[in-house]
Amino acid sequence: MHDPRLDSLRSALPGLRLATEPDELLHYGRDWTRRWTPAPLAVALPGDTREVQAVLRWASDEGVPVVPSGGRTGLSGGAVAANGELVLSLERMRRVLAFDPVDRSLTVEAGTPLEAVQEAARAHGLQYPVDFAARGSCTIGGNIATNAGGIRVLRYGNTREWVAGLKLVTAAGELLDLNRGLVKNSSGYDLRHLAIASEGTLGVVVEATLRLAPPPPPVATLLLALPSFDVLMQVFQALRERLSLEAFEFFTDVALRHVLAHGAQAPFDTGHPYYVVVDAAAVGPDDPHLLDAFAHCAEQGWVEDGVVAQSHAQALQLWRLREGITEALAPHLPYKNDVAVRVSAMPAFIAEAQALLATHYPGFEVAWFGHIGDGNLHINVLKPAALEQDAFVERCGAVTAHLAGLVERHAGTISAEHGIGLVKKPYLGCTRSAAEIAVMRAVRAALDPAGILNPGKLFDPPSR
Repeated sequence: MHDPRLDSLRSALPGLRLATEPDELLHYGRDWTRRWTPAPLAVALPGDTREVQAVLRWASDEGVPVVPSGGRTGLSGGAVAANGELVLSLERMRRVLAFDPVDRSLTVEAGTPLEAVQEAARAHGLQYPVDFAARGSCTIGGNIATNAGGIRVLRYGNTREWVAGLKLVTAAGELLDLNRGLVKNSSGYDLRHLAIASEGTLGVVVEATLRLAPPPPPVATLLLALPSFDVLMQVFQALRERLSLEAFEFFTDVALRHVLAHGAQAPFDTGHPYYVVVDAAAVGPDDPHLLDAFAHCAEQGWVEDGVVAQSHAQALQLWRLREGITEALAPHLPYKNDVAVRVSAMPAFIAEAQALLATHYPGFEVAWFGHIGDGNLHINVLKPAALEQDAFVERCGAVTAHLAGLVERHAGTISAEHGIGLVKKPYLGCTRSAAEIAVMRAVRAALDPAGILNPGKLFDPPSR
């Protein structure tokens, strides 16, 4: 159906690329959750910051809600446009704008894929160390909007630590240049950090200046097979004491079985309940510190089997067992929980969470994996083929309420790295106090008084 508001947008911005075909609306109106039917008004694909500003000025004047869009690899419904919103896709804004060898920084547009940023850093002999499996499709703007973490948080931290400055377009179309790449800046509120993890509710990130790191040291990749969940933290502690860990990731036999069915190569002749893949600084696969650490864990009975990658190709094969989990589980329409507690609280939390899931999901396949070194667990409940999707989501949502209560008791978070979006919105109060949420609402209202930016995400607008 023709909407006359789009005529005024075309008139205001005759050069703007605007998509309105049904397949385009479907593609741009959803993220990886696949739980909402996309129904955007249209998709605007600006080519530069000036067009982003003009689109938001138009949206503000017309009262049209806007959903900022990056790679749409999110898992919390943060990029869903299901209620006639204008999708503002940054995918055409993917230029690498500048490299500063003195500051060791890279300035890029928000639509630049993470993998392209990593490649640009390597071309200058440096690295952008934030990394995860969706590197080829996620974008820097989306990473900033959710403060993305990934597999190397243990060594390098989250996205927040690497954003030296960013440019943000407000709902009114104003361009804010935040922090400007400074290392020290004590001149009042750091709005840059407010924008990070705000899920597009405070403004649209159009440009980022990213800090780069020296190239990583030579590493060895290990895959360890563990007899039980109980020894997981002992293995982590032992390796952390003896080695310089770059990454420490775990997954269960259920997760591995699906990755193998998806085409990966089995690492051992026999199966084991739990697995850990580790990157540690080492001069090579025969590094004595590496072998001593492995021998110690084996002597304690914490490790039943293990392999050290003998080549880069074999290291990639071992990492595929972890990084291929999300793709391998996707056909089973998993219900995902992304929680975190302090590392010291992990043993108690895991024990209670396992008991909770065993009680409420009897007969369901539950695939666990995650970033043990930073306290982050991904819990994926797989939909039985015979159960209707709506009934499955309703049942899982009821259990998530119990899980959120467990997270609250352990002073954790219901969303470690996927954001709140639509999926986790009912449980925000388990992570943030009422006073904190009130402050968040006030900040949002100050930057977007009409509430047009990603409405309904994080929390509902106040009733009028």
